[in-house]
Amino acid sequence: MPGKHQHFQEPEVGCCGKYFLFGFNIVFWVSAGFFLSGLWAWGRPRGVLSNISALTDLGGLDPVWLFVVVGGVMSVLGFAGCIGALRENTFLLKFFSVFLGLIFFLELATGILAFVFKDWIRDQLNRFINNNVKAYRDDIDLQNLIDFAQEYWSCCGARGPNDWNLNIYFNCTDLNPSRERCGVPFSCCVRDPAEDVLNTQCGYDVRLKLELEQQGFIHTKGCVGQFEKWLQDNLIVVASVFVGIAFLQIFGICLAQNLVSDIKAVKANW
Repeated sequence: MPGKHQHFQEPEVGCCGKYFLFGFNIVFWVSAGFFLSGLWAWGRPRGVLSNISALTDLGGLDPVWLFVVVGGVMSVLGFAGCIGALRENTFLLKFFSVFLGLIFFLELATGILAFVFKDWIRDQLNRFINNNVKAYRDDIDLQNLIDFAQEYWSCCGARGPNDWNLNIYFNCTDLNPSRERCGVPFSCCVRDPAEDVLNTQCGYDVRLKLELEQQGFIHTKGCVGQFEKWLQDNLIVVASVFVGIAFLQIFGICLAQNLVSDIKAVKANW
């Protein structure tokens, strides 16, 4: 009688999941390569990275090494995910999913700790900015970075314009021979939209004026407070970015684990 012999389809590794995971990681891997090569190229010509790392060192933490570690981790994860998917290597796939899961939980813990210790982080940020205010004229790249931050957030100094007393060129001591004495960088100035040419001397002698008078010429709010305000105003965007990153991480873990299950099912049928 027909129907006595039934055909059972043997389990197989899903090509869609396999190559999707491979493509997912190849983008991840290439991005890490560009990240590290760009970091190397930036520091190559004039030793910019070494200069900035010396100037922005915060409590023994060199921010350049932080970028190197992030790029290295991205490279390792991308390599493990790509080769693991392409060669159907369960060890590399498990390594990829476990390591990615560990990073996810570290990010989650960091977010919780940042919320709990927000006052400490604010103090560290204030210290970080003031350290760089002191070194404003020591490196052109650092100078451009500070100017960009002050213009973007419409701020001046860490907590206010008087933080520029920390810089030897801008402090108000009687012994300071600099023409910039008791002034601030041009990036602190309130820009006139009708002004075609940037007036780089707009901050000269401005701190000799009364505080109410200063408000008409420069931004009097500190960058720490303005940065916090920016985060609050863009909370939905910032939260969406972090949720999107978390979703991609969870999606990558699920893809890897599903591929491991398929590979094990195929091997068990041999």
